[in-house]
Amino acid sequence: MTERQYAAAGVDLVALDSAKQRIAKAVASARTGLSVGRVGAFGGMVRIPDGMTRPVLVMSTDSVGTKVIVARMAGIFDTVGEDIVNHSVNDILVHGARGIAFQDYIGSNGLTELQLAGIVEGVARGCRAHDMALSGGETASLPDLYDPGDYDLAGTIVGVVEESAALHGDAMTPGDILIGYRSSGLHTNGYTLARTICFDRLKLDVSSPLSDVGGTVGEALLAVHRSYFHALAPVLDSVHGIAHITGGGIAGNLVRVLPPSVTAVIDSRSWEWPPLFTFLMEAGSVSVGEMREVFNLGVGLLAAVPPDRVDRVRAAARAVDIDTWIAGDIRAGQRGVRFT
Repeated sequence: MTERQYAAAGVDLVALDSAKQRIAKAVASARTGLSVGRVGAFGGMVRIPDGMTRPVLVMSTDSVGTKVIVARMAGIFDTVGEDIVNHSVNDILVHGARGIAFQDYIGSNGLTELQLAGIVEGVARGCRAHDMALSGGETASLPDLYDPGDYDLAGTIVGVVEESAALHGDAMTPGDILIGYRSSGLHTNGYTLARTICFDRLKLDVSSPLSDVGGTVGEALLAVHRSYFHALAPVLDSVHGIAHITGGGIAGNLVRVLPPSVTAVIDSRSWEWPPLFTFLMEAGSVSVGEMREVFNLGVGLLAAVPPDRVDRVRAAARAVDIDTWIAGDIRAGQRGVRFT
C-alpha cells in the first residue's frame, strides 16, 4: 500500500509526522536530570535517583475515561493531558512514591496536528510541574477503531520509593484521624453518568451556564484533576495511609488500603458537597448511595494520620492552597468503611 493509499484508508502519515515534530518539542521540554537517551527513541530511559538504599519502582497505568468526550465537545485538548498525569501522580503517591518517568498513549482517528500536539503539551506541562520526565509515548491513528474525531488517552507512570518508606496502609491503627483533601471537581471519574445527566437528560451543551455551580457546563466538567503531591510529599513520614478517591468513591477506594482489623468511619457532615455534585444528584434524580459509589463528592484524597501529626499535615496542604478538614477516624473492627 502506498502512502497515498494509506491516507485514503484513513492514516495520513504526513500529518502525523508534522504532529510528531511538535510532540517531540513537548517531550524535550519535560526531560529531567534523570533522563537518558534521545527523544524519539524506541524506548524511554531514566536513571534511578542517586542516594537511595533499596529503591522500589512503583508503576500505574490509567486513562481519563470519557472525560475526553467532553474535552472534544469543548474543543479543548490540553487539559486532559494534565489530568492523566495528575491522576497517575496521585495513584503512586498513595504508596509514598514520586514519579520519575511518564509515558502517554493516544489512539485516535483524524485528530489534527494542533489537537494531537495539544494533548501531549498538556501531558508535558503536568510532568514539568512534578519534575518528572516525559520519557516517550505513542500516537496511533486507528480509523477502524474510532469514529472520525474520536480519541482515547491513557498513561503509564513509573515512580520510586525507598522500600522502608513505602506505604501500604498496614500502619493504620485505631485512633488515626482521616484528613480529607478538597477535589477540584469530578477529577477523572463519573463522566458517563455526568454526561448522561447534562447532555442527554437536560439537553445542555458545553457552553450552557450553570448558575448554581458557576461557569459553564464545559468549565465545570473539565476542571483539571488536582495533584496532591506537593501537599503531601513534605509530610509523608507523618502519614500512615493514603487513598486516592477515584472510581468507586470514598468507600470503594479507602477500603483498598485498610488493614483487616480496622473500620474507617467517615463523618458525612464534616464537609459540604461542592455545588456541582448537588446539581448532578438533583438534576439526575440520583440517590445518595449511588452518588457515593460514582463520584468523589469533593474529596479527592484521604490520609490517615496520628492525632499528634494532624496539624503538621494540614499545614503542608495549606501552604500549597489545598483545603483540608477532619473527615473521620480509624476504629477497631472488621475492615470496611461506614458513614455517620
